[in-house]
Amino acid sequence: MELIFELAIILLASKLAGDISVKLGQPSVLGKLLIGILLGPAVLGLVSETKTLEEISQIGVILLMFIAGLETDVNEFKRSGKASALVGVSGIVVPLFVGYIAGIIMNMTNIEAMFLGLLLSATSVSISVQALKELNKMQSKEGITILGAAVIDDVLVIIALAFLMSMAGGDVNLSMVIIKKVLFFGGAILVAWKIVPWVLKKFAPLKVTESLISAALIICFLYAYVAELTGVAAIIGAYIAGVAISVTNYKHEIFEKVETIGYSIFVPVFFTSIGVKASFDGITQHIGLIIGLSVLAILTKLVGSAIGARMAKFSLRSSLGIGAAMVSRGEVALIIATIGLETKLINQELFSILVIVVLITTIVTPPMMKYFFNPRSDVREMKPSA
Repeated sequence: MELIFELAIILLASKLAGDISVKLGQPSVLGKLLIGILLGPAVLGLVSETKTLEEISQIGVILLMFIAGLETDVNEFKRSGKASALVGVSGIVVPLFVGYIAGIIMNMTNIEAMFLGLLLSATSVSISVQALKELNKMQSKEGITILGAAVIDDVLVIIALAFLMSMAGGDVNLSMVIIKKVLFFGGAILVAWKIVPWVLKKFAPLKVTESLISAALIICFLYAYVAELTGVAAIIGAYIAGVAISVTNYKHEIFEKVETIGYSIFVPVFFTSIGVKASFDGITQHIGLIIGLSVLAILTKLVGSAIGARMAKFSLRSSLGIGAAMVSRGEVALIIATIGLETKLINQELFSILVIVVLITTIVTPPMMKYFFNPRSDVREMKPSA
């Protein structure tokens, strides 16, 4: 029954904190992240980090990205392909290079320094998706570019990680990693084109409650599972599943009901659980390094992605907004950090520091996006080149 109590606390606190955050002029997601820190072991200890809570959180982020896919305009997504590529690539190159230099300064070996740069190159837009929704930017040119860039970023970083692991002497077959990625995206597109509409059409008339929504969730979870199985983040699979359904006639009905399911329980648990993971043990001993790496992580992603957006002919303010949306490292960087710890590319002490840095990048992302994407701004946006 402890889990039931924790869920009740999380839902109550996250909704109230989100409301307070909005009243203070910030996206609600900021309040939900901060309340997680307050509820977690780092402060009050009302909510603990358990395996079950982690699984519910995982469902939350999968549903969040699935909803983002349902809201995506496929035609705009195609037109923003070049802009997404520029943002994704430049948002990797700058953190990778600067992170490598920082690693060398910290007396790391070349491989360890490259790993640090690669970790700083990762991005996770699950937090940014919520901020985009609240700022009514989800279906804008900027929003579509951010989502496309996140897919590109994820694929390139995972391939680069596999390459680095092979250099470090790990049992990694780089060719197989690339083949898996190609097979996943090729198969995902084929299934989206031929099978997804057929499955929805067959489920829709079934004489059982909410058969269509069940079909949509089956598709979402299978895409997420296969994505994870092939080394692509589950959130990318969920997003592609949403895009696949967005071009069918069932889009609106599925969107409304899945949004209700997601935001009533699973998504709030995801946001709050990020804060619950926070641990400040020994933070005072490394405060200088934490601040330095946090500033480095924020600026390199902000500037790197903004450069790509400017190359795609976005205005300066929109470019900085796109860069801000790519700052959050989220669960993707935590996965990479865990791999680094297991392969001894980083030690436990640095791992703990990097977890705090990832948390800081996640917390600062929503207010940065709010500032640059201020809807009251009358800055004219430029259409990215096709």
